[in-house]
Amino acid sequence: MKLGLALQELHRAEKSLARDLRKTADRHEVEHEVHHVARDLAGWSADHVRELARHGRGYGLHLDEDVPGSGLLAPQRSTLAGLSAGRPEPGLLLADLRRLHRKAAGVSLDWESLAQGAQAAKDPELLELASRCHPQTLRQMKWTNAMLKIMSPQILTS
Repeated sequence: MKLGLALQELHRAEKSLARDLRKTADRHEVEHEVHHVARDLAGWSADHVRELARHGRGYGLHLDEDVPGSGLLAPQRSTLAGLSAGRPEPGLLLADLRRLHRKAAGVSLDWESLAQGAQAAKDPELLELASRCHPQTLRQMKWTNAMLKIMSPQILTS
């Protein structure tokens, strides 16, 4: 059964999404909505990582439950964001939002695949996990899409 591989890949993707959301939050501290919402959304992905790790044990997997913080460079990113407040690089924000949207879309596809696999394997706990977590991933995608719609015109015409 390949559900274990699907769990591993989704775990890796959620972990990556959480890290990128935190990096974006730190990098764009002067954009208050981006900063605060991205941190909240990173928390959702971190919760998903923990849940996937717990459920993976039933498939013989040893997945890490922790998502490392933004890393050693988080204070420097935050400082640089503050220093560049008068002359921010708007293209970086657009690139970050695009990357987040693509990652969230990939995670969404992984949740959908996992739910279908759980249904076929008759694993109600895994199906319940996917049914609970996937809507949050869809909300992450909706937020990044909304931010792209708001920020793109300003950034591309400035």
